[in-house]
Parts: sequence; C-alpha cells; structure tokens
Amino acid sequence: MTDLEHILTVERTLVGAPGNSKKKALELISEHLQQAEPGLQADQIFTSLNERERLGSTGFGNGVAIPHCRLEGCRQPVGMLVRLAEAIDFDAMDQKKVDLLFALVVPQEASNEHLQLLSRIAERFSDDDRLTRLRAADTPEALFNAFVRD
Repeated sequence: MTDLEHILTVERTLVGAPGNSKKKALELISEHLQQAEPGLQADQIFTSLNERERLGSTGFGNGVAIPHCRLEGCRQPVGMLVRLAEAIDFDAMDQKKVDLLFALVVPQEASNEHLQLLSRIAERFSDDDRLTRLRAADTPEALFNAFVRD
C-alpha cells in the first residue's frame, strides 16, 4: 500500500489558500495537481472531482472534506492538502463549513488502493488533536508534518 508521504509533498500543501466556494476550491486543487503530475489536465481533474461531488458530497464532517476521483491517464496516486483562509460551504454531512481539504486522484484502475488511501486519510482527520495541529499550522511544512507524522 502506498504511504501517505509518497502521495503528498510539501509543494502540494497549501496554507491560507483562497477558496471562496466549493467550485473555486476544486479549481485551485485541479490547477495545482496539474503542475504536480505531468500528463494530467486541470480541466480533466476538475471535471472528475466535480462529478464525484455530484454523487454525494465528500464533506467528511468536522470542517474536513476529502474530494477524490479515479482518473484515466493518472499513473500513480497523487494528493494535495489545503487549509483554506476561510471555511466554505461544502455540503458536509454535519452541515459545518470546511477549512481543511485533502484531494486525492488515483489511476482509473486503482479501486482497492483508492479505498485504502481514503480510509487512511479519513483516519488522520478523525483525530481531534491532529485537527488542532493542522488548523494551527502556519506554513506548508508545518501543515505537511502535522498530517503525515504521528
């Protein structure tokens, strides 16, 4: 199974990012992931993430969302961690606004790995102490470390 440190980098970790709306947050993520993964197109990523959101919100609760999709042309799992400058409505299950997002894009054929990674990401966000550290992080490095380190 892929380690979270292999799918997330400090370069794909943003602190204080503008979000304004769910759509804008997904566009921002798509643009950054395009730069990170050669061969992926921002519009393709955005469309896939948005289609997944239409099936049901990935707003996990407690101010967290985990937008994700499987994508043709993606060669390996790639993730991005974002702490927004201001919380946004993400249609979360608990109706709370979201300020922490972990976006995950995996190869189309990676069904099992996709589910395993989602489970591990959700587990990280289920720890209240970790959430406090994530929200207190003031640099991409601090946010990255608060997420991947125990």
